[in-house]
Amino acid sequence: MADDVWLARHGETEWARLGRHTGRTDVPLTDTGRTEAMALGRRLAGHAFALVLTSPLSRAAETTAIAGYGDVAVADPDLREWDYGELEGRLTEDIREEYPGWTIWRGPWPGGETLDEVAARAARVLERVATTPGDVLVVSHGHLLRVLAARWLGLAPTSGGLFALGTATLSVLGHDRETPVIEVWNEACHPD
Repeated sequence: MADDVWLARHGETEWARLGRHTGRTDVPLTDTGRTEAMALGRRLAGHAFALVLTSPLSRAAETTAIAGYGDVAVADPDLREWDYGELEGRLTEDIREEYPGWTIWRGPWPGGETLDEVAARAARVLERVATTPGDVLVVSHGHLLRVLAARWLGLAPTSGGLFALGTATLSVLGHDRETPVIEVWNEACHPD
């Protein structure tokens, strides 16, 4: 079983900065995002991971590389961000004009993935890391990582909505004896 699972969200993108739902659109890091990724690398420096997984989308892969783990990272398609379908690129307030009271956690997700489909991908990632002895680093996206943390704790996927997660932050999932716990959550590794 993995010792600890370290979660890192990718650095800032223009869409993340603006609050646009960025799922499958391959938006690059901003200069600030690259600076954040360097700071994340300083925080992770010297830590040996038994496995490093990254989303194949460039914002996560570039964050992984800048942080110093690109040469050992394995791209895992299950770590891609939520497919927002017709809501891709839109702001929450704009979506609510069409779907009053909408949240990503309740839907609907027209033309996109359901929460259960995202949770199934997160479960596959957790199954993969469970067989890895040692610490694992996972570099991915905000909503996917929040669902993954909820599933780690045995909570419903909607519980991911309770965990704020900024760009280029570090979180650590571990155990208190045999009980899955969150050891660190949403640690900013970059200057304000």
